[in-house]
Amino acid sequence: MTAQTTEVLAADAAGIAQAVATLRAGEVVALPTETVYGLAADATDAQAVARIYAAKGRPSFNPLIVHVTGLSLAQELVEVPPAALDLMARFWPGPLTLVLPLRPDATIAKIVTAGLSTLAIRCPDHPVTRAVIESLGRPIAAPSANASGRISPTRPAHVLDSLSGRIPLILDGGATRAGIESTIVTVEGDRVRLLRAGAVPAEALGLTDTSVSGGPITAPGQLASHYAPAQPVRLDAATATPTEFHIGFGPIAGDRSLSPTGDLTEAAANLFDALHAAQGSGRTGIAVAPIPHHGLGAAINDRLRRAAAPREGASA
Repeated sequence: MTAQTTEVLAADAAGIAQAVATLRAGEVVALPTETVYGLAADATDAQAVARIYAAKGRPSFNPLIVHVTGLSLAQELVEVPPAALDLMARFWPGPLTLVLPLRPDATIAKIVTAGLSTLAIRCPDHPVTRAVIESLGRPIAAPSANASGRISPTRPAHVLDSLSGRIPLILDGGATRAGIESTIVTVEGDRVRLLRAGAVPAEALGLTDTSVSGGPITAPGQLASHYAPAQPVRLDAATATPTEFHIGFGPIAGDRSLSPTGDLTEAAANLFDALHAAQGSGRTGIAVAPIPHHGLGAAINDRLRRAAAPREGASA
């Protein structure tokens, strides 16, 4: 990939107009959402979407999430059973992605679904992203704006850390609110299954089975090694060695705490920021204090397990 200048613009009316023009030209743009920063392209343009894969170094078998402005646009792209309609009414706009059957006449580029007959789709709850989609007049494909498998970005500086020189434009919307990716479910008839824990706790969805479904890759974020900093990560660590950066939680202060009060919402918002700080600390390892597994703790622990997973032979 040829190096290019990466421009950072304020996410105001002028910046949004420039982002839309860049997307219309078939390029990619990093945008703020309520979860993490996304790397967006026109989801109907196969060459534009290919630039996402190229910039991220993403495996072609890993599908992308498509972002829409609401139910009307979603129904042009996917079949929406009653159970999915109910979830959309309750959680859209917001950090819930649904994997649904792709309509035969959908205009989505095939590269977006990685050859699958389903599409991962969500309606973001962020004014900048929504304004971009509305002005573009088309859905956007937007995985996290980082090199594939690395720590997800919650600030423009995080995007620059791994994608500077690889993308033309970042819209600066400040720090993201949720700080962790969307929850992903698949809806098959009246059955809802969890594919990825995320910013909407599984309990809020009314799921009695909160375990994440395994099997083939059917949605983003299912690779075993993912969200990984450069150093090895050790979990459930009450203490750290002198060579480890210690990420704390609750009564364990560490070098940087996800939440001194043990608040899981605060911890989720701070997770990737803390991992970026640990990666840049100069220490040779990262230790993370124990995190409860209930509520948003399930999503936090999912990201930490993937960050700590063996990386031999992993390309993402």
